[in-house]
Amino acid sequence: MIGAGIFAALAPAAAAAQAGLLFGLAIAACVAFFNASSSAQLARLYPASGGTYVYAKERLSDFWARAAGWAFIVGKLASCAAVALTFGYYLFPAYARFLAAGAVIAFMALNSFGIKKTASVTKVIVSIVVLSLVAIVALILQGHPNLANLQPLSGSSGLYGILQSAGIWFFAFAGYSRIATLGEEVRNPETAIPRAILLGLTLTFLIYAAVVVSTLLVVGPATLAQTNAPLVTAVHEAGFAQWQWLVTLGAVFATLGVLLTLMTGVSRTLFAMAADHTMPSYLARVHPTYKVPYLAEVTVGLILVGVVLFVDVRSAIGFSAFTVLLYYAITNASAYTLKPDERLFGRKLATLGLLSCLVLAFTLPLASVIVGSLVMLLGFAVYGFTDEREAHKHSAPVRPDHQVTAYAAQIHAQKAVLIYRLSQLQPLQLRIGDSSVQSLMFDVSRKGLRGALFRVSCKFKLSL
Repeated sequence: MIGAGIFAALAPAAAAAQAGLLFGLAIAACVAFFNASSSAQLARLYPASGGTYVYAKERLSDFWARAAGWAFIVGKLASCAAVALTFGYYLFPAYARFLAAGAVIAFMALNSFGIKKTASVTKVIVSIVVLSLVAIVALILQGHPNLANLQPLSGSSGLYGILQSAGIWFFAFAGYSRIATLGEEVRNPETAIPRAILLGLTLTFLIYAAVVVSTLLVVGPATLAQTNAPLVTAVHEAGFAQWQWLVTLGAVFATLGVLLTLMTGVSRTLFAMAADHTMPSYLARVHPTYKVPYLAEVTVGLILVGVVLFVDVRSAIGFSAFTVLLYYAITNASAYTLKPDERLFGRKLATLGLLSCLVLAFTLPLASVIVGSLVMLLGFAVYGFTDEREAHKHSAPVRPDHQVTAYAAQIHAQKAVLIYRLSQLQPLQLRIGDSSVQSLMFDVSRKGLRGALFRVSCKFKLSL
C-alpha cells in the first residue's frame, strides 16, 4: 500500500481541505478497510481472477459486472497517468510529460516481452520508499515547525473539503485489495485476513500521517497546494535542498514500481474481458512466443502516452478516485448480498463501505465527477456496440464443419487458455491434437448455467 500515493495525493488534498486533510486521510483509511473486508469475503467464495467483475456477475447482474470492469479499467488507466506524471515532476519538472511518456513506452515494451516484477523486487522497492519517507520526515522536522499552519484544523472548506480530500487520499491506499484475495492461501482466514488488512492500513496511515503533519508544520497547506512535487518543496523549505536527491530516489522507486504493476493489471483485465466478449475481441490476442496479450499491452501504452501528454496530474487523480470508488461501491453491494453462512463479517461493514464510497465519489471536484460520469456512460456505449457485433456474428449460419481456433494465455502459469461463453444449447466436441477427448452437452437455460465459462488449459481446436 505504501507507494506513489503519498508523493502524488498530498498537494491536491491540501488544496481541497488545507489542514483538514488530516481528517480526510483518516476517513480514507476507514473506507479502505470497509472495501477490503468486502473484497476478502467475496474472494474467499470466488477465487478466480477478475475481482469485482467476477463478484458482480455472480452476485448482482451482468450490467453491474460490466460497470465494475469498465470503472476498473478507466480508473486504473488514470492512476497510471497520475503516477507516471508524478515520476516526471519529481525527477525533472521541466520535462515531466516527456519523462512520463518515456516511462510508459518502456514498460509497454517490457510487458510485451512478458517481463514481470517479482515479489523480491517489490520488497526492495517498498523498503527503499519507507526508508526515504522516514528520512524525509526527519529532515523536515529539523526546519522551523509552525503550529499556526494547522489552523483551522478543519480547514477553510469545512466538512465538504474534508470529504473531498478523503476521496483524493483514497487514491493513496491502493494495494489493500491484494491482501483481501489471500483467503485461499492462509490458515484461519476469518481472523488472519482482517488482522492483516487492519495492520497494513494502520502502518500505512501512520507513515502517511507522519509525512503529512511534518510537511504541514514546516510548509503550510497553501504552499503545498501549489506544487506538483510537495515533498521536494518541503525539504527545500526546511533548508535541506542538498538532500533533494533522497526525495527523488524514493519518488522514482515508488512511482515506477506502481506504474509497472498497474499497467500489467489493466492489460490483463482488458484481455479477460475481451475473451469474455465484453470488450473488442482483438484485445484477447496472445503473442505466440511470449504468451502475453500484446495487443492489450500496446493499447494501454498508447492510451497512456496520449493522456500524460495532455492531462494534468490532479485531474488524473480526481478522475481515478471517482471511478475506483464506484468500482468498490459495486464490491460492497456484492458483499451485501452474501448469506449468513457465506460471511466473514457482519453486513454493516458492506453497508458502510457502499455508502462511504458513494459519498466520497460525489464530493470530489465537480470536474472529476462530470468527466467520470461521462466516461462511464461511454463505457456502456462500447459494451452495447460489442454486444451488437457479437449478436450479428452469431446470427450468421454456421457450417457443420466450421472450426474455431483460438489461442490465449494463462498469464501467471504461461499456459494457453480459452474462455468460451456458452450462449445456446448445443453439443460441443473438444479435440486436442488429433485425438477426440470428449463430447459434451450443456443445458444453458436461464436457471441453469447462465453466464457459465468453459475453460480449457491447452492449445486446441474447438469443433462446433
